[in-house]
Amino acid sequence: MIRPSILALILVAGLATPGRAQEAPAGSDALKPMIQSDSLVFNGVTRSKDGRVFSPFQRQSKDKGIELGEWKDGKAVAYPDAAWNAWTSGDDPAKAFVAVNAIRIGPDGDLWVVDKGAPGMGEAPLAGGPKLVQIDLATNTVRKVYPLQASTTDRSFIDDFRFNGRKVYLTDAGQPGLIVLDLDTGDLRRVLDGHWSTIAQRPLTGQGRVLRDDKGKLLFIHADQLEVSPDGKTFYYQACTGPLYSIETRYLDDAAVSDDERAKHVKLYAATVATGGTAIDAAGTIYASDTDGLRILKIAPDGTTSTLVQDPRLIWVDAMWIDEQGGLWIPAAQMNRTPAMNGGEASAVKFPTTIYRMQIDAKPLRN
Repeated sequence: MIRPSILALILVAGLATPGRAQEAPAGSDALKPMIQSDSLVFNGVTRSKDGRVFSPFQRQSKDKGIELGEWKDGKAVAYPDAAWNAWTSGDDPAKAFVAVNAIRIGPDGDLWVVDKGAPGMGEAPLAGGPKLVQIDLATNTVRKVYPLQASTTDRSFIDDFRFNGRKVYLTDAGQPGLIVLDLDTGDLRRVLDGHWSTIAQRPLTGQGRVLRDDKGKLLFIHADQLEVSPDGKTFYYQACTGPLYSIETRYLDDAAVSDDERAKHVKLYAATVATGGTAIDAAGTIYASDTDGLRILKIAPDGTTSTLVQDPRLIWVDAMWIDEQGGLWIPAAQMNRTPAMNGGEASAVKFPTTIYRMQIDAKPLRN
């Protein structure tokens, strides 16, 4: 296994093309614009089996704008209703979206939403703010809220999540570590807490530029992207700047296993670079964006990596989604151009922002 200190040197030295197998990247014609906005910045996309499309949004000014929306006739409509998107400073953070960071249609067909519960980048989560929200798409109402505060600290930034049976795995990008949620009991456990595989080894970069928060400090985004293998036996995860690690899920699920023992089973899976988001198909192939190279990497189950598509429009591709027709939905989020990541400078986002679709003929994974 390559130790993280050595691997970090490799990455910083300019590893532009991870992996061994390379194929000719698809050209621009493969990308079909599906949704565009003249005013909104979105950092993800998910699509139901019957074709409903949702995105999480980044408010462009304090206490204004929506956090979760459904795309209807090319416009984003507050979802599940205006009240859940109407949170402002001083309101109860347990009953509305403070800062949605990730969404996905779950294996049950419901829309699931993770709210980091902190109003700004680097700010402490509010009491009752961090939560996982389950929304019934048939009735467009919140079915259940799973509080996450018991597993967070003042440094926490609950980032993303994946399902594995009745377990949900979440990444904490602020207080480096992973969280395991039992959906039946609501119990929470932190695992690999502060382990080097969950810690960013270098500052975040986008389009070849080192990124800073709105206060001018270097941005380090810890445990972020994550996926679960089709058989549910392997968990993949990484800090935003890579590399990608793996561990058998049995070591995450067993509360009797100590973190010291758990750490012995962490393996390097792929030497990924700075990444905005990932997706995985039913064959176990992982798709990961490259925020510097403006491309999407295709990581085979054996860890070999190739370029799926490279295009100058793919600026900060975030959380992707594979639909039932074998299409990869690709949100070009331009997050690196927002004040939260460009050192507090005025937004450099070039509208319209766009969600593309690329036919990849892969079956979606719904576990």
